[in-house]
Amino acid sequence: MKSSIEILKDKNQSQTVRTLSLALYGLCFIWFPILAGAQPAIQKDYLNLDLPVEKRVASLIGQMTLEEKVGQMFMGRIQAADAEQLATQGLIGSCVGVMAPADKIDKLQKAAVEKSRLGIPLLFGCDIVHGYSTIFPIPLAQASTWNPDLIQQCAAMAGKESASQGIRWTMSPMVDIARDPRWGRIAEGAGEDPYLGMAIAKAMVEGYQGPRLSPNSDLVVCVKHFVGYGAAEGGRDYDTTDISERTLREIYLPPFKAAVDAGAGTIMSAFNDLNGIPASANIFTMDGVLRDEWGFKGIVRADANSDAELVNHGIATNAEEAALKAVTAGLDLGFEPYHANLVKLVRSGSVPLPLVDECVRRFLRIKFEMGLFENPYIDLAKSKTALLLPEYRKAARESARQSIVLLRNQGNVLPLGKDIKTIAVIGPLANDKADVLGCWHAHGMPRSAVTVLDGIKAKVSPATKILYAKGCGITNESNVDFSNALMVARQADVIIMAVGESADMSGEMSSRSTLDIPGEQEELVRQVSQLGKPTVEVLMNGRPLSIGWDAENVPAILETWYLGTEAGDAIADVLFGDYNPSGKLPVTFPRTVGQVPMYYNHKNSGRPASAIRFTAKYQDLPWTPLYPFGFGLSYTTFEFSGLTVQADATNQDQFEVTVNVRNTGTKAGTETAQLYIRQKCASVTRPVKQLEGFAKVALAPGETKAVNFVLTPFDLSFYDAKMQRVVEAGALEVMVGGNSEEVITNTVQIKSSMPLEPPRNNSFGNL
Repeated sequence: MKSSIEILKDKNQSQTVRTLSLALYGLCFIWFPILAGAQPAIQKDYLNLDLPVEKRVASLIGQMTLEEKVGQMFMGRIQAADAEQLATQGLIGSCVGVMAPADKIDKLQKAAVEKSRLGIPLLFGCDIVHGYSTIFPIPLAQASTWNPDLIQQCAAMAGKESASQGIRWTMSPMVDIARDPRWGRIAEGAGEDPYLGMAIAKAMVEGYQGPRLSPNSDLVVCVKHFVGYGAAEGGRDYDTTDISERTLREIYLPPFKAAVDAGAGTIMSAFNDLNGIPASANIFTMDGVLRDEWGFKGIVRADANSDAELVNHGIATNAEEAALKAVTAGLDLGFEPYHANLVKLVRSGSVPLPLVDECVRRFLRIKFEMGLFENPYIDLAKSKTALLLPEYRKAARESARQSIVLLRNQGNVLPLGKDIKTIAVIGPLANDKADVLGCWHAHGMPRSAVTVLDGIKAKVSPATKILYAKGCGITNESNVDFSNALMVARQADVIIMAVGESADMSGEMSSRSTLDIPGEQEELVRQVSQLGKPTVEVLMNGRPLSIGWDAENVPAILETWYLGTEAGDAIADVLFGDYNPSGKLPVTFPRTVGQVPMYYNHKNSGRPASAIRFTAKYQDLPWTPLYPFGFGLSYTTFEFSGLTVQADATNQDQFEVTVNVRNTGTKAGTETAQLYIRQKCASVTRPVKQLEGFAKVALAPGETKAVNFVLTPFDLSFYDAKMQRVVEAGALEVMVGGNSEEVITNTVQIKSSMPLEPPRNNSFGNL
């Protein structure tokens, strides 16, 4: 396994040889067509399905001009004025950000396949983040299901919809760990924990692509954003990051590794500066970790214009230098800097031709593996009937129900009876069809969505009277009409308030400096709550919000995130007890933005927070979160007992963990048993706890089930002071419970110390 220094030395040592070879090749390349008078006839053996993919790729590359090779490395836009011309000339390999109708996609594909010299099909990509037309819950909401199998099922359905419209490349999943809820893109990922993130990354890759990339794959994934983007300073999108290599390897890299191990075809480099070297020009992460250590064979593409932005970062003086630094660091596909400069850079000897060939080889391999050469076109007739199918909507509803987290239920206000005489539905999000879709909703149409008001009306008996008032807008600039909302509330037996953020308040370019419920909504909640009636707050948002007042004064609170097409029906299912909520938070809820960053798997200081004055805490509020990672209530109650931890008979450093989970309430329900560990003393500081397993358990009232886990040496390992992954002997605390705070514990001894990986040089960056 090579260090970043060795990687760069290899590059430098081979540069002279590559340059000399390129010079000779360049002379032949320029003069041979002139001397010969014409290009040789095209050998079509790369279309032969009986040949191995590598031979087909080699045959095609051997017949490509330099311009055609660079064209494959250029990601264009379908709406560009010259898109069809470039496709006809074979000077473009893919189109990204595609929001065009199927017939336009098919037309451009035909230009590439039928009019270009070699007939290389285009790969069309779009951000299919949580659905194409049928919109599933946002990824942060899906993470709240703690159900990878369901997440995989939804990804597969999204893939079928998008592939039917000609989109075969999704810029998903986003696997960035996010510890700062101010960052808008926290909505697009699995939250703050690497173990949960790994499970979900694997599920989504396998959902989109299948067991492996093949002609049966609806989509090839693009896992983003490599790497550390979720650690942007201040939660400001696109900002710089400063991450130690230990934190990089233990927190931010694991979900990417899980995605690569699951067969991810492509990776997207991030916008951020990573400890002095922007991610889109970072040899250590792209060539070092991704390719050399992990053996990744797919392509790395730039995020939108991240190659050009190397100039803004200050490591390139112009677009030509930006292209040079990006491609030599391992970035296969880029934007305008590649399109405008790579041919010149190769001809000048600055970029070795074999390097270009390898980039193109990786991309063509994906196209062959997906069967694009055999089936490049869209079935336009079928495309018209392939969206919003009943089975897709059914899965969307189930995913939405499992995504809902019950945060508070004082006095068992929930579930509601369906025969209530009068219900007031209040709030700017109560009858909103657009915002329930959330950010990055691709081709999802508001007209297909079910609102909270719609869902409630469909759920209750005809005798129930439904009153509705918007009350106010989402932001301060909106009109405020508290008087009508209060009038409606006074007439009701039960009040349901739908409040939160608009969809465009989360996602890209949507960082916030506050976590408060925006606008006048919080004041609306307070005034309605003062009426003293049974009140349920339905939160819609793409990040944790500071709801300290609500958590003490509103009897019942549901965190529903943005649930997509079936939002209203799913929320109504939970409100009226047709579904017992089982969602668990994938991210910590702070009491106030002043506690950020706040995450459960932090490390202790020399003075851990306590009641003693000189310890790590604030003076003006508790050091604990409002709601901890893994938290979520149910309409029933659960009890954990009988935790046993036993060393494996054949491996003393592998442990079998068993715990009993009992439903102590009166309703059937599902609990998520969460396994945490803590190495009490080690050669380097360790987190106070870290998730290493989870299991969903469905239980009837009074029923008890035993839940089993296995802790492997890898689960127990960490990076020591020499940046070597090791297991160290010592006391291990094992914890199991329904969230990260309420656990039962047992302590065992790890008997031996041993390395799990060879040592590595711990310097990192482009050295």
